[in-house]
Amino acid sequence: MPPTVDLDLLLPRDAARRLASSADEADLVALLRRDRARPHVRATMVTSVDGAAAGTDGRSGSLGTPADRRVFAVLRALADVVLVGAGTVRAEGYRELPVAAGLREVRASLGLGPRIVPAVVTCRGDVPADVADGALVVTGTQGADRARAAVGADRTVVVPAPHDPGSPDLRAAVAALAARGLRHVLAEGGPRLLADLLAAGLVDELCLTTSPLLVAGDAPRAATGAGPLDPPRAARVRHLLHATDGTVLTCWDLRAPVGSGS
Repeated sequence: MPPTVDLDLLLPRDAARRLASSADEADLVALLRRDRARPHVRATMVTSVDGAAAGTDGRSGSLGTPADRRVFAVLRALADVVLVGAGTVRAEGYRELPVAAGLREVRASLGLGPRIVPAVVTCRGDVPADVADGALVVTGTQGADRARAAVGADRTVVVPAPHDPGSPDLRAAVAALAARGLRHVLAEGGPRLLADLLAAGLVDELCLTTSPLLVAGDAPRAATGAGPLDPPRAARVRHLLHATDGTVLTCWDLRAPVGSGS
């Protein structure tokens, strides 16, 4: 059993309360659930206090804390599909994406299946060995044949980018996933995929965990792309959670104007 961890809900102020450790995650589900009638792209990342998106072993998982894993489990349980870069699959391993026992009924109540299937973004069509069975592969023309040979045409999403047909068009990819009934997307990185999603204006919400660690070094930031966003993307805090181990978990709304009410 993982260590117990309590969470203090600090924002919005009118909802301040303790979300105590429990097998019943009803409070977190209510906090993180979004309108199922509308498509929604939510990204989740973890960083150190000094902004590193990976620990000294090069993996984001080494930055994780019990509080982060607790919230992460709920985010996955609420998603139709997990969108992830092929490099992250290789680094982190996506052989199994289990649903926590206490959250299986939540998925069932939403009409979702018991297994979470990732959609792997790759330019070359490579399907990492550590990806779960049944994974979708999102690619452009360059990787289409290789992806079809690996997972079959029915699980290959070919969406050529207009400016670079060899690469996948993420906006078209999200639309293609929605056409398959996968309307609520959880983007789990890595940093380059998040930067590309932000550049395309596709992220509705960012759940960012700050782990109580300092890493230094040259690890990438949570979003690392070819260049900065111009202009920078505005964000408004939806809620802030503080765990007893020092972890801070924020949820940022990237669609609402800054300064609007919670």
